[in-house]
Amino acid sequence: MSDSATLANDPVLALLLYLVLPLWLLAGFADWLCHRRSDIAHTAGMRESLLHLLMFSEIAVPLLACLFLEINASVFLLIVVCFFLHEATALWDVSYAGRRRRITTFEQHVHSFLEILPLAATLLLAVRHWGQFLAMWGLGQETAEWRLRMKADPLPAAEVIGILAAAVVMEIIPYLEELWRGWQAGRGARRRGAAPG
Repeated sequence: MSDSATLANDPVLALLLYLVLPLWLLAGFADWLCHRRSDIAHTAGMRESLLHLLMFSEIAVPLLACLFLEINASVFLLIVVCFFLHEATALWDVSYAGRRRRITTFEQHVHSFLEILPLAATLLLAVRHWGQFLAMWGLGQETAEWRLRMKADPLPAAEVIGILAAAVVMEIIPYLEELWRGWQAGRGARRRGAAPG
């Protein structure tokens, strides 16, 4: 069966690959645009940018696991742990930034997407791998599989390459650029004797 036929017969995977992930990447890019507009480099500074990179890593780890590893109880545990770490970091980020720059209504709305889309992705994965999701909690008929192993039936290569390329272009490069601007502004402020953030 071809990759396209597999996706046509797997609506949950199609929703994950062609709706949830693209929306997630777009929301991340929109958030970066909001940061630029609020002049994050001179307001909250490099520290907030580091929080953004921490949140990105808290999402990137389970995303990479889902792209390359069999979805089992251990991957679900990783997803759940990273989800709650991401939520805690998001609270820290907004608490930090809210005292240093204006967070617009639009940016707050973007944040809601960045919080709900990981949950939506997790729930869709749970539906697709229900037995292992239940097994992680000690429920259901399946035995929890805790060994990490590569996918026996990998995702279509074009989709994986597309997701990784989009993540680099829309998330990694912009947020590293944000960090660079914050570092430059901080360096300039230190020369003047008053560092931002």
